[in-house]
Amino acid sequence: MPRVDELRAKTKLKGRPSPEQIEELKAIKAKLRGLEDELVRVGILRQEFINRVPNPPDPSAPDGFFEEDAVEVRRVGEQPSFSFEPRDHLDLGRIDMERGAKVSGSRFAYRMGDFALAELALYRFALTRLAAAGFVPVIPPVLVREAAMYGTGFLPTDEANIYRVERDDLYLTGTSEVALAALHMGEILEESELPLRYAGYSTCFRREAGAAGKDTRGMLRVHQFDKVEMFVFCAPERSADEHEHLLAREEALVRELGIPYRVVNVAAGDLGASAAKKYDIEAWFPSQGRYREITSTSNTTDYQARRLDIRYRSARGLEVAHTLNGTAVTARALLAVMENFQDAGGRVAVPAVLQEFGGPPTIWAG
Repeated sequence: MPRVDELRAKTKLKGRPSPEQIEELKAIKAKLRGLEDELVRVGILRQEFINRVPNPPDPSAPDGFFEEDAVEVRRVGEQPSFSFEPRDHLDLGRIDMERGAKVSGSRFAYRMGDFALAELALYRFALTRLAAAGFVPVIPPVLVREAAMYGTGFLPTDEANIYRVERDDLYLTGTSEVALAALHMGEILEESELPLRYAGYSTCFRREAGAAGKDTRGMLRVHQFDKVEMFVFCAPERSADEHEHLLAREEALVRELGIPYRVVNVAAGDLGASAAKKYDIEAWFPSQGRYREITSTSNTTDYQARRLDIRYRSARGLEVAHTLNGTAVTARALLAVMENFQDAGGRVAVPAVLQEFGGPPTIWAG
């Protein structure tokens, strides 16, 4: 850069140049063009490296790199005891993975009958509870431009898991977090408006690259699923409290469903690119004899807001906002309900709270 500035200064001559100076200017300009082209190339390369730098972990995130390194925060609810061998969700509800694979490929499902009604009731239950808690319900786009994917940190680091519609240069989102974060892209918010809390319902798409051999049976890991997602814009000094608030909202929903669960603080090395800290809620799955993740909530601090250019006007001037996200429910919560509330005949007692929103009294695959 100093060499470019030096050459640019030499092109600014006072008065009429002599023939010798004109020849010298031609040589300088030729050299300058080469250096400016190199500067653009290096600038692009530099930005590519910057885009891959993750958000620094919060000091309270545990050390470690793997799922097993997460630290348990608490356990809630008693694991059910059965006098029979508990069935998994494929044996308890009308979930047709075989026909899904025939029509769309592996890891796609038809959800049918009582199961479909219960799943739809689950989403309406979550949206209603969140709306009552001050979240604005949103049905966002599921196709977004590249800027939204980069801004939220899913590109370039998670590119292998993203479906792209090349003809239109659009991406199918794996979570409504992307569209909700980009809702205020390039905007200046007013501090008096904050926190802004949204609850988005959408269908989500994930390629599940690198998941070969993992959860190959059933709906635990599929390419298409539905989700209610919470998203918050707030001032930096509020983000730690907002993170605990999102976790509390998640726990309230799981407790209403009556599912035994535990909360874990995810290890620093197992965080995504955007998260500084993440909590997972893991439900008890009797057929597997272990806890499995059903929700997560992340504090992404200023990582996404900087990339999306989302600021707010405070008494100190313009500042970068903080953003947070959290899963309210996916079908995994219903799978946990089915496994924990089954009887010896393979019938599932649907929680009363889901019946209030159109769910059936029971789910049965028979």
